This record gives sequence, C-alpha cells and structure tokens, in this order.
Amino acid sequence: MAAFLSDEEIAKKLQAKFDEEESVRKDSEEKDRTLAMAYAKIHSISDSDSDATIDPDDLVRDNSPDLFAEEEECSKKTSHHSEDAQKSRYTDMSSSRSPKLLHKRVSKTHDISDSESDEDTRKIIHSKKDITSRTSAPSPTMKKRKLENDQPSSNKKRKSLCDSESIDSEKSYSIFSKYKSSTSNNLKTEKSQTLSLSSKLDSPKTSRPSPSVKKIPSVTHALSESDSDTEVKGVIHASEKEPILSRSSPSFKKSNSLKLAKDILSQDEKPLCKYGKECFRRNASHQAEFRHSDADNSNGKMKSHFSKKRSPVNVKKTGQEIFRENQPLSFYMTKVTGIDDIYNAYGSINIRDILSASMGNLEASCQFNFMFEVDWIMSQYPAEFRKKPLTLVHGEQRGGLATLLANTAPYPNITCCQAKLDIMYGTHHTKMMLLLYDEGLRVVIHTANLIERDWYQKSQGVWVSPVFPKLPADQITGDGKVQGDSPSHFKQDLLQYIAAYRAHKLTVWEKHIKAHDMSTAKVHIIGSVPGRHIGDQKSCWGHMKLRKVLQRQGPDASRVKLWPVIGQFSSIGSLGPTAESWVCNEWLQSLSSTRGMSVTPKANMTLVFPSVDNVRVSLEGYPAGTSVPYTMKTAQKQKYIHQHFRQWKSEGRGRSRACPHIKTYVRPSPDSTELAWFLVTSANLSKAAWGAFEKNGSQLMIRSYEIGVLFLPSHFGCETLPATNDAEEAVARSDEVVFPLPYDLPLTPYVKGDRPWMMDVPCVRAPDTNGNMWCPPL
Repeated sequence: MAAFLSDEEIAKKLQAKFDEEESVRKDSEEKDRTLAMAYAKIHSISDSDSDATIDPDDLVRDNSPDLFAEEEECSKKTSHHSEDAQKSRYTDMSSSRSPKLLHKRVSKTHDISDSESDEDTRKIIHSKKDITSRTSAPSPTMKKRKLENDQPSSNKKRKSLCDSESIDSEKSYSIFSKYKSSTSNNLKTEKSQTLSLSSKLDSPKTSRPSPSVKKIPSVTHALSESDSDTEVKGVIHASEKEPILSRSSPSFKKSNSLKLAKDILSQDEKPLCKYGKECFRRNASHQAEFRHSDADNSNGKMKSHFSKKRSPVNVKKTGQEIFRENQPLSFYMTKVTGIDDIYNAYGSINIRDILSASMGNLEASCQFNFMFEVDWIMSQYPAEFRKKPLTLVHGEQRGGLATLLANTAPYPNITCCQAKLDIMYGTHHTKMMLLLYDEGLRVVIHTANLIERDWYQKSQGVWVSPVFPKLPADQITGDGKVQGDSPSHFKQDLLQYIAAYRAHKLTVWEKHIKAHDMSTAKVHIIGSVPGRHIGDQKSCWGHMKLRKVLQRQGPDASRVKLWPVIGQFSSIGSLGPTAESWVCNEWLQSLSSTRGMSVTPKANMTLVFPSVDNVRVSLEGYPAGTSVPYTMKTAQKQKYIHQHFRQWKSEGRGRSRACPHIKTYVRPSPDSTELAWFLVTSANLSKAAWGAFEKNGSQLMIRSYEIGVLFLPSHFGCETLPATNDAEEAVARSDEVVFPLPYDLPLTPYVKGDRPWMMDVPCVRAPDTNGNMWCPPL
C-alpha cells in the first residue's frame, strides 16, 4: 500500500522544488544582466520615475471657488498641448512627498485593467511576482520592482519617455494624445529572454511601433503589480485588438508545483496588500496571493465586496428567463463588456435579449430615441424579425434628418416619425420601445441611445413590462374611456404621452395601446413633452407630474423626514445663478413631496456625477466623457451645485468602471437599506427636461421629450422598498421584493483633488485606461 505524505512533507518537497527553480532563474537572470546594461540608458526606469508620472499638483487641487481657474487657463492654451505633450511633464519627486497623499489618489485606480485583460495575461503578469526581486522600499504609488544592476546614478536620470500624436474622432469631441511604445529588434530575440506585452492602447491600425519611441511608465497600475518590471525588460505596443502576450524567457513560467505551494499557504502567511481594504483589485489571483486585512477569514474570503465568489458564469439565459427571474420589479442594468461574468448574470439584460424571439413572436415595433445607428439596430433584431414593420420616432432636423432618411432607405419596412420640437434648444430625448407580439404588447423604457457604444461598456438602466394581453373586443371603446388600466394609471398616462406628439404616424400605436389590458403595470409614467403647460396640464408633465404622484401616493412625511434625495445623471444644464433659482425652489421641492402634504420641507440633496478620475479609469477611458456633456462654460455659472456632488461607484454591480449614462432619482433611508421611491428616466438635471415655472408659476415650460418610470412601494405590497446593490442577492431573496440599486450606498464623496468631469477641459496630467490624454478642441 502506498504511503501518504503529510502536509508538512509535501510542503518541504515543494519548497525544495521552488529552491531549484529559483537557482535556475538566478543563473538565467545573471546572463541577462549584461545585455540589460547595454540598454539601460534607454529602457531603465527607476522607482522615483514611476512616482514622478503623477504630477504632485494634481493631488492637492481642491473644489474651492477657484476650482476652474487652472482648467480655464489650460483651455486657452489648447493650441500648445501638442507641443507640451511631447515634453516630459513629469519630474523626479523628492523624498519628502507624502506617501499618504499619493495613496489617496492611486489606491482608487490601481486596478484599471484587470477586467480587460484575458485570463492568461493575468496569470503570467502575476507569476512574475514570485520571480522578480523586490526593492526594499517600494514606491507608495506603485508595486514596482527594480532591475537589479549596478547602474551609475547618472544613468537613472529621467529622460523624455513619450511622444504624442493627435487622433481625430468623427463622433466625439476629442483629440487624443496617444502614448506609443516601441522596442529594439535585439530585445525581441530569444537571447534577451524578455517579456513583450501588447496592451489595449486603442491606437489606429495604421500606426506602427517605432524603435525611436520610448515607453511611458504606467501611472495607474494599468498592467499589474509588476508592470514596472515589464517596462524595463519589455515594451507595450498599441493595438485595437485584445492583448497578445508572448513569453520568451523560461524564468517567467510559473510551475504547477509553485502554484500549489502558494495555494496551501495559510491566510496568516499571505502578505498584506499595501492598499488594504481600499484595494480595488477583483481578480482571483490577486486575492489568492494577498490578504487585505488582519480580519480576513482563514479561507481567504474578505468581508468586503470580495466575499462573494466571482466565478465565471457560463449558463446562457434566454431573454424570457432573464425577465422572469427579476419580477415583479423588472428593473435591469444593461450588460457590460469587460466586467466579470457574474455581474452580467443577474439583473442584467442587453438589447438582443429584449428583442429575442423568446420574448414573443414580434409583429411590429416602435423605437423612440435620441440617436440611431440604423444598420446596428437591424442587426440586433433576430433574422426572422428584420422585415417586420419598424417605426423610428426621432427629433432629427435638417442635415441630421437627411442622414437618417438615407440610412433607412435600404430598409423598406422602416418608417420615420419626426417629433415636433417647437421650443428652441429642445431635444427628443425619450428612450422607449413598443413591441407588438401576436399575443400582446410590451413596453420597454430605458436610458440608452440606439447606438452600439451605448450598449457596450456603459452603465444603463432598463425597465421591461410584462406582455400586456389583448382586451376583449367588446371592451375596446371609442368614446375616450380607458379600459384595462392599472392602479398607477399606466395606460392612461402612456396614451396621453403618445397623443402629445400630434403625429399621424403614431395613431396606429395609440390604437394598439387602447386594445391591450395594462392592469398589471406596477409603475407610474413620469413624462415630459415640449410646451408651456397651464391649468391641469401643468401637473401632467415634468417635475410637477412627479410632485402630484408623490403627494397622492408617495411616502408618509413623518417616516421620511430625515431621508435624503439623491439625483444621479450624466448631463447638467444651466440651472440658474443660485440654488434657489430653480434647483431647490422647484425641482427639489417636487422630489421632496410626501403624501397628503401640499408643501413639505425640502430634503437634503446629494448628486451623483462622475469625477475626472471616474471617467479616466473607465473601461472606455476619456472618450467615455463624450457621453457626459457638462461644460466649463456652464459649470462656471453654477459653482454652488458642486458641493453636492458624489463619485460614481458601483462595486456591488461591478460597474464602477462602466461610465454612467443611466439617470436615476431616489429617496433612500439614512442607513441605505430602504427606499421611499425610485425613478429611472431619460431626464438629466436640466430645466429643459424637468420644466421650469414661468409667469409667477402659472405655467410650466418644458423644451424636451423625456420619459421614465417611478417605483412606489405601495404597488408592491410594502411600506418601503428593501434595497441592495447586489443583484444576485435581490434574485436570491425571491420571497420578498428587494430593489437592486445601480450604484453603491452610502455614496462616496469627492476628496481633495477631485473635480467633476467637463468634456471641454483638457486632461493631460495622467493617461486614461487606454493610455490616452484628453485634448478637446476649443
């Protein structure tokens, strides 16, 4: 009978194997050292250089009244950016720089690419941790390793590390200053035994790496803990496709025995991650290698959001299965490419799921939206539905209208319906689908434009109705009475909204709506249509419609007295010179309304709006900011609003790096466990969307079309809505109604050095996730 070895004996054997591999590695490294010395002047980067890539001024800026002074000056000098970007903006940092100050900024963003790199890339990058020797005093901003050689101190001086090139984008207001990296042909040979890593830098396909161009060190841990070692021994090339990792040195190969040795380490033996509980890394290899607090369990699970098992989810769900498991709330976020599968497995849906045959046998559809990519839209419909009648309701005029008509010309089944925009600066901003099946009608209200990038890597919200069955023929009347309506008056409000278009091409859809029983709808429609609304019509639209619903069926005043109001949006309009001009006296007054009270005390207000860093470290990088169109000119007129800003953070839904295009408004309890109500809508924070009083409050002027749905606890059989930021938990608690929040509560405040994103302000202090700078034209 074979004898079994004890754990101690196994560990000793593994340690011996490890020592043997370490000896081989050192011999190989010694041979490399001579070659590395020859290229030291070009490729070596010291720890201090790595720190210097973060401008110290960027860490101490404050949201003071002078918040925009520097940005305004920068905007005036845009013409000099191309020249400045080619110069080294980063100087050696003195030893007196505060590690805590650096840690505050970098700890939030040091894991900006783990979810993008494939699994092999992550494994190889992390395996170098066991091979490469560490410096005795690691940098406070990077987990960096030095190349161990005796270089003269003069060779360690900082040199110009990057060139810049401008890239014009047809559909965004951006010119990118792109970092390019290169390598010497000698370093590609097998003798050099170096690592060559191809990173997602999103450069044009026509660009090629030049041997004369040098690599800038990463400032946001965009590669991994050991990316500094990669900078010394290898290079990073720009590519539009996924990273390709080539290994030429056996010293970077991690053996199975070494991996097993790590796996059997107890939790106490694991080193403490220098970022502790603030660490944002979610990949399994990092969690297995480090502990993040002394209170971690022996099984390696953390008590923060890492406690959930983030294993890949390979089960393919149909659209109908996704719909069924999220009832009765039926609130979703769109699926995001580039995040862990588990976050897309629960409470997430994409446009293909919505339009799939599993949701019903489609006969016709109507799409209301602000932007359309016609070919892409048609590709999202199943092949059997692509010739079905489709109506596009839009607000395009002049050149935009001509382009849309040209794009729809190849599709004879598409009809375009132009929304009337009678008031200047108004838009057709509504996002809604009407899907007619042979067995009923479905309504989908969401926040995404009908363009590919809005359904790719952004945070969006979706409400999907059940299939409303057809009414018996004898209940369909033509006398104006609404049959088959719900307690929330969903059908009546939807008909009123469609009628406000005054469009002949929509009369057929009014008939379809009248012919269906919508009594199962559990949400209220909060819509806006252009016009100067007076009398009873004033309370039918915008923030006044929300005020009316909350006063009739909203929360009890005594219960929510101390509950705040949170607004979350992706754009901000001109709000007036003071907070009392519109935000507090009109808009917040409506959102603070309670049941039975005509006038209620205004609630404490907080606003979720992405900071520069939220955009910079997003999956898309700075280009994501084109979907967050706040401008310097507008911001300078309303500095008072910025004190209410909070960061975008969605760890519970895995979408902290998915730039928010979703718009939501909510009144949560102080402990963030209950909601008095929740609204998802197309409306941003603007007078054009919500409406503003005119003539001493006698009329409400609205410029744009908007639509959203309001969730009230009373329609779901409860006093308040229990809430969580974990969609998997919401699905698991199927015995009760639990609302899956799109972002984390409590909110994360702006800290010193943070400022709100403004799309027309250059960002040249640090590159984004993809290595780009942001240099918008004036």
